Order: sequence, then structure tokens, then C-alpha cells
Amino acid sequence: MSLELGDGAGRDSGALADAFYPLYDLLFDSDGDIVADVEAKLVEARMNQAVELYLSKALAVGTLVGGVLWAVGCLLGWAVFELGFVDPDSLSLGIPVGSAETAALLQSATVPVAVLLAGLVFGSVGFGMGFGTLAAVPYSRASGRKREINMLLSDAVSYMYALSVGGLNQLEILEAMADADDTYGEVAKEFQSIVNETEYFGTDYRNAVRKQSMETPSDELSQFLTDMLSIINSGGDMEQFLYDKKEKHMRTAKQEQETTLETLELFGEMYMTLSLFPLLLIIILVVMSMMGSGREQLIYGTVYALIPLTGVGFLVMISTVKQDEIGDGYLSPGDGNERLEATQREGLIHLGLIEAFKGRFSVFDRIRSREGNYKTKELLSAPQLFFRDNPLFTLVLSVPTAAAVVGMLFLDGSAPTAWEGMIANPIWGTVVWFYIPAYMTLIPLAVFYEWNGLTRRSITGKLSENLRKLSSANDTGQTLLESIQTVSDTSTGKLADEFEVMYAKVNYGMSLREAMVEFNNKYHIPRLARTIKLIAEAQEASSQITDVLSTAAQSSENQDDIERERKSRTRMQVAIILMTYLTLLAVMAILKTQFLDTMAGLGGQSGGGEAAGAGGLSFGASIDTQLLSLLFFHAVTLQAVLSGFISGYIRDAKIISGVKFVIILQTLALAVWVVVV
Repeated sequence: MSLELGDGAGRDSGALADAFYPLYDLLFDSDGDIVADVEAKLVEARMNQAVELYLSKALAVGTLVGGVLWAVGCLLGWAVFELGFVDPDSLSLGIPVGSAETAALLQSATVPVAVLLAGLVFGSVGFGMGFGTLAAVPYSRASGRKREINMLLSDAVSYMYALSVGGLNQLEILEAMADADDTYGEVAKEFQSIVNETEYFGTDYRNAVRKQSMETPSDELSQFLTDMLSIINSGGDMEQFLYDKKEKHMRTAKQEQETTLETLELFGEMYMTLSLFPLLLIIILVVMSMMGSGREQLIYGTVYALIPLTGVGFLVMISTVKQDEIGDGYLSPGDGNERLEATQREGLIHLGLIEAFKGRFSVFDRIRSREGNYKTKELLSAPQLFFRDNPLFTLVLSVPTAAAVVGMLFLDGSAPTAWEGMIANPIWGTVVWFYIPAYMTLIPLAVFYEWNGLTRRSITGKLSENLRKLSSANDTGQTLLESIQTVSDTSTGKLADEFEVMYAKVNYGMSLREAMVEFNNKYHIPRLARTIKLIAEAQEASSQITDVLSTAAQSSENQDDIERERKSRTRMQVAIILMTYLTLLAVMAILKTQFLDTMAGLGGQSGGGEAAGAGGLSFGASIDTQLLSLLFFHAVTLQAVLSGFISGYIRDAKIISGVKFVIILQTLALAVWVVVV
């Protein structure tokens, strides 16, 4: 929920807060724990609002929403009696009455009391939703900032250690950390608060550090700042302090990863149980239907509502603990580098550096036109490279194509257009309306996404090894540029090729920092960005940065260990989910072939017998096996989609990573049902 309002909306919001301030003053104690807690969360969430006005605004929203729902509740309560859904005479609390007049009075009060109670319940729920949602926003944002700070703190401390090794003093380290928001995100913003406090408010930087240690949402960063303050005050060795903290937070990162993986293991076991619940419910409902006491609507609800809701709910539950990569991986060029800034914005519409000269002279317009023609020709000559770098753009072509194919089948009359047609031919109907569009959109997306991942892994796969080589070469007395040349000559792989390109760019006049930033932004991997940022800052102070390169290598190796452990542990969770789905698919197929068809046949045989004519139980005679076959097929197809996306999200913390699992599982579902039907 966004609280960033325009001028008009901001004035309206302020007027609401002012109008409801007396209610805030009546309900809350300004010195109480609740107000103090919300105020602390507003600070931690970096929401620049007074707690009194914020809570007043929350009360206003709650009152307005509650008032609307109160009116809706009263209207619904009145309609229930007015339209005859409920008879007032059927309602009784069993209150003993002494006379007929009292009984008549209670009877006449039944409808008004019920309407008022309905309004009260709806209004209370509405007030809780409106007030609670707005009051929860600071807590949610503070929690998100805390999570990001804790994830980036290990690399941020390594970065500060590298700056210390490079010879920067305490204030310069704080300022450099504050300028690194392109890489260290919320951690850098915490240091920006320290720097702003000293520059614009004249606060001593010791007091600024102390203040920020109390205002940050992360307990780990708070402890780090408190310990740093003690080193500053005592005049201790800052470099040794940062080295010790670097080692500590690397161990902490591994421990947090272990805790996350254990939680995911628990979720995997929970999913095995939850995903089988719709199956058990379907079996019960089918048996009840065969006995003549079931309702088809319940089966429809289980297939088309319960199964999707179970999968989506599980995805939301995983997202609360699953840690994705922080940041977009891009490094800002800095120092007003116009060429790099233009290159970073370059894309399908923005043509790069020439955009800065557009409209000045006609020659620049001609150059821009030629540049556009060149880029168009380059894209058309190798579209696979563009789609490799931008996998989601495949949907721009695949979705309209899939829609056109389905439209042609619809106009041709091949696609069933009524539910009866789907029941009569469940395989073909589902293939036309789901499988053909799914395959046409998901297969290209999966191919180019996996190709993109393979390209990025070719860079990070040997990153730690090449950083160690850089450190060793630099330790022999070579400059960083000479070390890059040495590693490119003695190593193989994509990263070695990029080192060679980087060395050539520097020889042709580009600065080493620019070459490193350009290399990083080509692949924009957050982990790589933090490494390049660390080295780029250190090399500007000195070419002999062996300790910095060793720190970068150690940090990269720590990340490699975490990644290997994550893949190993999540592989088991993915296996559990896939095996659970295969079990569900097998059971549904057996239920269709060995139970439904058999019992329907038996029911048909007994339907013409004397027992049926005499009023005996016709078990399974009225069951529609074609309809149930369609519903079962749709159930396993929906479960395939959800299980695939859940598997990908658990493995890589990205929904799109599950596309390949979706393709495989839905293909299995289709193949099994072709045989079954």
C-alpha cells in the first residue's frame, strides 16, 4: 500500500488526519507503548510522518471503511429477512417469557436486532481492516528493510574492510559506504543518515553513529555500529576490527542460510500433506455422488478453487522465508560519466550516447537514424541473443501467436465452445484451450531463461578461482591491470575472455574503473556487482590491493558455499514436491480406470434388475464418468502448474524458474490421460 501521495491527495489526507486527531487523542496515550512502538517503526521504515497524524489518518480510514461496511451489513441483514431467506419466527434464543405481550415484543424486535448485529459485525471488520492495514504498513516496511540489511551486511562489512586496507580513514569509510547505495541498498541508506546528520545538522559523527544504532531496524547492524563506536572512541585499530567483523558476519550468513533451509524442509513436508488433501476430498465426493448423496458443485469447487488456492497460499508462505537476491546488479558510473550512463540506459528505444545530442544539429539526427537502423539490423540478424538477455520479451511474440492459433481453431469450429463439448471430448478441449497456449508461451520462455542462466553462471562459476589468481598475481608486484592480463592468459572460460576484453579497453584509453563497471553492467548480477564495487573502489587508492582481492575471493567463496548448500538442500524439497505430484497423478488415473469405470458399469447392469425396480440402491448408476474424467484431468493439470512453479521458487527464489518444471509435469499429465481415456 503506497503512502506517497500527490499534492491534492496529500492535502486531503492531512485534512482527514486533522479531523480525526481528537479521536486519536481520546483513544491513545501519546506517551504510551503503542504510540512509541508505531513511532519507532515509522523511523525504521524511513517514513517521514508524525506518529500522531499517521495514527489519526489510520483511524480516519478505519472509520470510513467501517462505516461503508456497516451500511452494507445492515442492508444484507434486512435483505435476508425481506427476501424470505430466513423466517423471523424460526429465530429464538430460548428466553423464558411470562406473558404473550412480552413474547410479541421480543418477536417484533428480532429483525431490527439482527440487522443491527449484522451491521455491527461488518462495521467492526471494516474498521479493523482499514485501521489495521494502514497501521501495519510501517511494520511491513521496517521488516523488509531489516531483511535486506541482514542479507547485505556481510558484503558491506567486507567492502568497508577493503576501504580500510586501501588507507581510508573512519570518516571516508562512512562517506564511501553512504555513496554505495547502488550495490548495498538499505545498508548504504543507513550510513547516508549518519553522513547527512553530520553534514547538514552539524552533529558530531560519533553521536550520529550512536543515534543510527538506535534507529536502524536491524539488530545486527545496530550491534555493529555500537561496536564501531567503541573502537572510534577508544582509538582502536579500525582495520582489525573490520576484519574480525567480516569473519563473524560471513559465519552468520551461513547460519542464517541453514535456518532458512530447515524452514523450507518443514514447508516441503507440509506441502506433501496439503497437496493430497484435495485428492482425498475428491475421492470422498465421488463416492458420495455414486451413492446419490453428493453434489457436483463441491467437486467443481475442489478442482477449480481449492487446488489453486492451496498452491497460491503455499507460494505466499514460502515467500515469507525464501531469500532472493537483493538489488538489480547494476553499478552507477559515477563522476558524471555521460557515456557509461547512456550505455546503461541503452535498449530498444533509447539508442545510447547519441540521444544526448539529438536535436542540436542535423548531423546528429542523421547519426541517430543510422544508429537506429544499425541496432534494428543487429537485432533481426541475431534475435536469439536478444531473447537470451531478455527472456520475458519472448512473451511479446509467443502470446499473440498462441492467441492467433487458438482463434483459428475457434473460427474453424475445431475448438469446443460449450461445456458439453468439453465433457464429450475432454482431451482435445483441454489441449486447445490450455495446452497449446501453454506450450507456445512457456517453451520459448523456458529455453531462453535457462540459456540466460547458463550464461550468467559461466561468469560466477569461476569467479572465486579467478579472484584468487588475481590476488596471487598482484602479490608478486604486478599492478591490477597486469594481474588481469595474467589471469586472462592463464585461465579459460567466459570470465577469462571478459578479462581480456577489459584489458584491451584500458589499453585503448578507457579507465580501469569504467571497464570494470561496463563489464559488470553487461551481466548485472548482484553478487558480481558487489565484488566489482569492492575492487573498483580499492584500486583507485593503490594498485597493490592483495588483501582486498583476497577479501573479495573469500567473500565469493563464502557465497559459493552457501549456494552449494542451498542447491543440495532444496534439491530434496523439489524431489518431494515432484514425487508427491506423481503420486497424485497415479492415484487419479487409477481412480478413473479401476474404480469409476468399473462401478459405473456395475451400476448400469444393476439398473435394469429387479432390485432397482423395487426401490433398491442403484450404486453408481447415475455417475457421469465423462464429466468426472474431465474434472480429474483438469485437477492434475492445475496441480502440475502449481507444483512446477512452487518447485522453481523453492530452488531459485524466482517464479519463472519453475517454467521448465511446469512443462515437464503437464506433459506427464497429458500423456497419462491420453492413455487413461
